[in-house]
Amino acid sequence: MEQTRKDADVPGAGPLEPPREHPLELPHSLALLTEWAADRHGALPALRYRRGGVWEELSYAGLRDAARRVGRTLLALGVRPDDRVAVLAETRPEWTCAHFGVLAAGAVVVPVYPTAGDEEVAWVLSDSGATVVICEDAAQAAKVERLRDRLPGVRHVALMTEGAGVPGGAGVPGDLGGLGGVAELGSEEVLLTRAEARRPGDLATIIYTSGTTGLPKGCLLTHGNLLAVQAASVPLVEGGPGDSTYLYLPLAHLLAQLIEFTTLIEGGALTFFGGRIEDVVGELAEARPTHLPSVPRLFEKIRSVVLSLAEAQEGGRERFEEAVRIGVLAADGVLPAELRDAYEAADKALYGLVRQALGGRVRWAVTGGAPIGPDTLDFLRACGIAVYEGYGMTESAGVLTLNHPGAVRYGTVGRPVDGVELRIADDGEVLARGAMVFPGYHNDPQATREAVDDEGWLHTGDLGVLDDDGFLSITGRKKDLIVTSGGKNLTPSLSELAVQNSRFVSRAVMVGDRRPHPVALITLDAEEVAGWAAREKVTLTEPLSADPRVRALVQEAVDAANATVSRPARIRGFAVLDEDFTVEGGLLTPSLKVRRKAVTERYAKVVDALYAGPGESRAEPAVPESPGAATEPPPAAAVP
Repeated sequence: MEQTRKDADVPGAGPLEPPREHPLELPHSLALLTEWAADRHGALPALRYRRGGVWEELSYAGLRDAARRVGRTLLALGVRPDDRVAVLAETRPEWTCAHFGVLAAGAVVVPVYPTAGDEEVAWVLSDSGATVVICEDAAQAAKVERLRDRLPGVRHVALMTEGAGVPGGAGVPGDLGGLGGVAELGSEEVLLTRAEARRPGDLATIIYTSGTTGLPKGCLLTHGNLLAVQAASVPLVEGGPGDSTYLYLPLAHLLAQLIEFTTLIEGGALTFFGGRIEDVVGELAEARPTHLPSVPRLFEKIRSVVLSLAEAQEGGRERFEEAVRIGVLAADGVLPAELRDAYEAADKALYGLVRQALGGRVRWAVTGGAPIGPDTLDFLRACGIAVYEGYGMTESAGVLTLNHPGAVRYGTVGRPVDGVELRIADDGEVLARGAMVFPGYHNDPQATREAVDDEGWLHTGDLGVLDDDGFLSITGRKKDLIVTSGGKNLTPSLSELAVQNSRFVSRAVMVGDRRPHPVALITLDAEEVAGWAAREKVTLTEPLSADPRVRALVQEAVDAANATVSRPARIRGFAVLDEDFTVEGGLLTPSLKVRRKAVTERYAKVVDALYAGPGESRAEPAVPESPGAATEPPPAAAVP
């Protein structure tokens, strides 16, 4: 029996509040967004960024001027409406200037991950038909030049330049130099005419999904798709002038672009991180954002750091757990009077320090792209930081459901946003329909037919359940479903996330399709393991995967995970790998999803050894039967 819910038909889940009405009418295309935003927020800061250790700002008027200059440069390079212009760069303010300049010129943005190898770059540029490539620096330009014999359509390679002297720009470029430099800019009048001419049904971007198998597919997204998401989500996001959104996520990924659009519509400032990804946590105290979008790993790392500090003190783990328990009671508004003093003490010793580490102003955070551990959510809630989970995919222009103030159910990814219709198919797959759903894949009609049926339903490939109030829970990927040789259907993501709740574990990949039982390949968080060894005053042997004390830590993580799942889903053996998965190593996508097939192929002999007899861990971890665990697995669509 299929489940169907429309947001408008769903009764409230507790004290649900209606979305607030947004007072602004959006432009009819994103090509006009910087013009529209400058008219409303002109002198306010649009971009904040660090140059030479000093924080600089670019106003909304300055961003408009910078985007115009990029657009006029593209006109001078001969870019026509609907031409494809690729952007190959790290997340930085120049990316945003280029983004809106391309759109204003009536062209189509093709983001390319800066971490992509030669083969992926060649594929994206050739398949999309890119005519101009805007590169971050000479190194990225050289990468494109190496491939020029495979890219006959690329006419120009342009470099982002700093210090172009745009009024109000403070070093943010409004021009493109290097190999794409032009002597005279195109007409501003022509540029504005082109921007005005773009319509909701026109193509805005082709985003190549970093699939876990095969070559990336180009998702076609129109201005209307992306603006439908903004119309539905902006009223749910508490933000406006004076707010600051910290942006470190890759702008080649749609989530970061959606954050970019929302912030500029609201009149807030986009604050760009200024260093390495490893420095993000340290920089937050200096950047002092009010909004923090992130993938779960950042939030999980914050919890791990605090827990490690706590465990360095005698009885620190117990005090940490009690503080989280009390903080969650306070967050839920059910703190007993007798615990108020304990709450105040914990606020001074823990909660307040965590808030200050994040800059002291974060009041809204959103996470997506992967499930987040419940322990991490509880920790942040206890500290007074609300983290809202959402769900979507590139094919749905990024958003289908969202938890938000007034409509939160932790452990779910929220209710459908306005304009989205959700349905759970008989096999548990989440289906979606609405104005956000993309028109198809570039040059791939067969894949398009498989993704969107004749009735307009997008087949997400995700398994999920809707509760009685319309909140969606994602239980796994349909293609990742494991069917054991005994016929048991298992969803690996549930067990994997439970193992990864251990701060000593970086990644866990469950294997077991057509096998008698599941096993796991596990990688370590070397930094956390080293910190533990220092606190315990033990010297670990190399490689860490062979040290019995490290293996004991992993066994504890597996035992704890096994206590939360049904007996058939319990991991009965594991191998600790000598290195973590990386994008460069080909085992993670640029958006940090595990390439499951690549992992199992690379470590096929390790997996075979786990099934060959007494293996890398004891065959059946000794765990008690969880009171809530079924002896038989529930259907995939009904996993809690």
